[in-house]
Amino acid sequence: MSLVGEARVILFTFSSANKLRKTRIIYEIKFFGERNQHYRSITNMAGEGVTASGVLKTIREGSAEILVADHVFYNPVQEFNRDLSICVLTTFSKIYQREKDEERKKKQPSDVATNGGTVLKAGVRHESGLRILEALSATGLRSIRYAKEIPGVKEIIANDLSKSAVESIEQNVKHNQIEHLIKPSFNDAMTLMYMSTRPEQRFTAIDLDPYGHPTRFLDGAVQSIEDGGLLLITATDMAVLAGNTPEACYVKYGSVPLKTKSCHEMALRILLRCIETTATRYGRYMTPLLSISADFYIRVFVRIYTGQYACKKSSSKQSMVFQCTGCEALTLQPLGVLKPNPTEANPQQIKFGIPTGPFVGSRCIHCNHQHHMGGPIWSAPLHDPEFLGELLQTIEQENSKRLTTIRRIYGTLAVIREELHDVPLYYALDRMCGILKLESIGMLKLRSALLHAGYRVSYSHASRTSIKTDAPVGVLWDILRCWHRLHPVKADRFLEGVPLTAILSKEPAKEYNIEDIHPEANPPSRKESLSRFPENPAAHWGPGTRAMQMVSDNKMLKSAQNQNKRKQKRAQKESVDDNGEATKIPENDVKADKESPERKVAKTITTDC
Repeated sequence: MSLVGEARVILFTFSSANKLRKTRIIYEIKFFGERNQHYRSITNMAGEGVTASGVLKTIREGSAEILVADHVFYNPVQEFNRDLSICVLTTFSKIYQREKDEERKKKQPSDVATNGGTVLKAGVRHESGLRILEALSATGLRSIRYAKEIPGVKEIIANDLSKSAVESIEQNVKHNQIEHLIKPSFNDAMTLMYMSTRPEQRFTAIDLDPYGHPTRFLDGAVQSIEDGGLLLITATDMAVLAGNTPEACYVKYGSVPLKTKSCHEMALRILLRCIETTATRYGRYMTPLLSISADFYIRVFVRIYTGQYACKKSSSKQSMVFQCTGCEALTLQPLGVLKPNPTEANPQQIKFGIPTGPFVGSRCIHCNHQHHMGGPIWSAPLHDPEFLGELLQTIEQENSKRLTTIRRIYGTLAVIREELHDVPLYYALDRMCGILKLESIGMLKLRSALLHAGYRVSYSHASRTSIKTDAPVGVLWDILRCWHRLHPVKADRFLEGVPLTAILSKEPAKEYNIEDIHPEANPPSRKESLSRFPENPAAHWGPGTRAMQMVSDNKMLKSAQNQNKRKQKRAQKESVDDNGEATKIPENDVKADKESPERKVAKTITTDC
């Protein structure tokens, strides 16, 4: 095998105090040859755990085992994402085959009666099964797990734009002996989807898990998915979606986010609204099956259907959001409304209309502050209760119990099933008490007061202190006014122009029972001590390239590497005089201090989501 060598020399020079301290020469020698010969050499050495680029490492997750080089990106944080996706696709595969059997039963009743329906097995090719596209496959781990763990699969296209990634996919597919199910693809994800818009070429499920925002892929995805197909979409740019940069969010998603405690749910609703508006351009609409906020990302599972009439209802499922700048009260105003217009021929006929507004005045009725306006967001339900029921049945089966994150999946879905699906957004108890500078009321006491008053209340899976209720926000303030009587706020807190003065100076409209705990105040998921809001299992739990949660064990965390970087540089400069001699640094000099003991130990960052 003839190889042509190419060498690159990189010089790094470091100088301090007008003296050259260190010079390092790094030689990077890369060899390029014919593609087939190069790939054969990698394949032959894979069994020995060595490649032309170095030693291969074995990663085992679920039923898959992949071989990767030291530099290849693998993010263990996303194992929960992959496990949940397998459970969702397994449930969807059963629903999909059931729908196909019903269609065949209508056309040929005798065949279905004879066969008794389709029997699904994992790792076996089913000609009438799912055709899945993983548009951004990287190592191919997700596709391999899909092929080996999801029953009823016809074909999986594992695509990536990186040539080395596709070679890694081909290698791992052969290593796992599933060439009959996975087809590696070296193509641009958008180009591949646009080339698959013909009905016979469309996919049953498309998985989009990019680093950052997925909006650039949505146009091709909604066109290349078959009618009733499933989209699995992840967004990791939570800083943008949570309201840190509203202008960037509007550019990427077409919506303005608000800085609110319910920002994680608002992020889900912004993404869903973006998918819906993209689909309606082509006479298609979506139905969310499951929407979750977890760790540093959001993940939605939606089915795409075709129907011009249903697309007209889209405006009634989207709303603008008004948020008070003082007490942070939320008010939603839909973009469209549906009015009953029954006739003798069609008693269920409806009429499309535009609401009158705005739904809020120039000043908040609770604290007399002005409003911010955000949106539009998806204001229809985030989840499908029927699908959630089938999904929980799938998780309770024996095959799902081998998943590493099954305990967390079950706890999260239990909270989601308890949510009020018809109530968008939520309030945070700690934030409401903080606005009033009030001693925090117990969550069970507040929930009991709402239930005794005839309202519904639930948690949101995105926050452990969330209050999702159909009660007006004025009722929540009234309950806290009653709590204020028992635990009064200090008099010096009542300043002119602050929200607590305007809110607590009013008397509650009625008395609320906050002492007697309602039987339904404690939800089943809490009674059973399920893993509802688990803490992060490691320090700097986040995106792999930023937190350095990579394959190699000897990589240093970026946050630890860069701690006190500027202070150390200043200390080095001040410790050397003009003659190059070291000088004594005063012990009380802050700039000369070494790394702070409080920052030496990496702190675990925990969130409510």
